[in-house]
Amino acid sequence: MPLLTLNDQNLPYPDTLHPIIVHFVIGMVFLAYFCDITGYLSRNHRLFEVSWWNMVVASVAVFFAVIFGEFEAALAQPYPAAQPILDYHTINGWSLSAILVALTAWRGVIRVKDPLKVPVVYLGAATLLMCLVCLQIYLGSLVDWVYGLHTAPVVKAIKEGILP
Repeated sequence: MPLLTLNDQNLPYPDTLHPIIVHFVIGMVFLAYFCDITGYLSRNHRLFEVSWWNMVVASVAVFFAVIFGEFEAALAQPYPAAQPILDYHTINGWSLSAILVALTAWRGVIRVKDPLKVPVVYLGAATLLMCLVCLQIYLGSLVDWVYGLHTAPVVKAIKEGILP
């Protein structure tokens, strides 16, 4: 008898959790970026505080997203055509986690030194983070919408040997 009973999506629970957590993180990172840019342009330092706390919570939540992503990827049984995109999505996800935490730490140092200002260099690094997040969104969309990992028809096709 297997240790985990898997449903028709090859999961031990009703639906994928990784996308739910990831969308939470994406929303927080986008809001933090928007608040930093808007706060910089409008000189409204209160937005820097909103940005800071969004980055802190996103930095914690991103590791739950990665953990569930790894767990669900292991259960997905990706077929050969899907494997390179899933690998790239995984590597980018781990990299984004590290970059997000590093930027949050840097943002914390900036906040301690002068909570009323954010340097342009930081905003440039945050812009790079946003570009990587957009790439990750694209890769995640491919994994789900193009390759259909954890969708019932693809799981069924893999189990029946239709997909190698």
